[in-house]
Amino acid sequence: MRLVFPTDENMGYLSQRGAHFGKAKFYTIITLENDTIVDVEGVENQGHSSGACGNAVTNIMSLHPDALIVSGIGASPAQGFADAGLDLYFDQNSPTIEKSIELFLAKKLEKSAGKGTCSAH
Repeated sequence: MRLVFPTDENMGYLSQRGAHFGKAKFYTIITLENDTIVDVEGVENQGHSSGACGNAVTNIMSLHPDALIVSGIGASPAQGFADAGLDLYFDQNSPTIEKSIELFLAKKLEKSAGKGTCSAH
């Protein structure tokens, strides 16, 4: 399973999670097998044009994720991921990816129903 996390630094699973997926500096990709981390990859965010998150959805989908775990996301990209069939989860409390993975594996993260968390989008 490939999990994608927006991050503001490229420090593997110790990275601090980004507050907003589209403005994160990196996407950290965690590959899990049998609930164990087997690979960690950092990819620089290609960015997205102001007010248009469609290419941010395309950028993340090109990473072939099974799930995206965000702190915040606008309604339009959240719906874009739902339309693409990508599971989207919210974690607004974990400071690092490592802690967020623990919550994900314990099934303690809220799964999106295609709605965002940011009112500015």
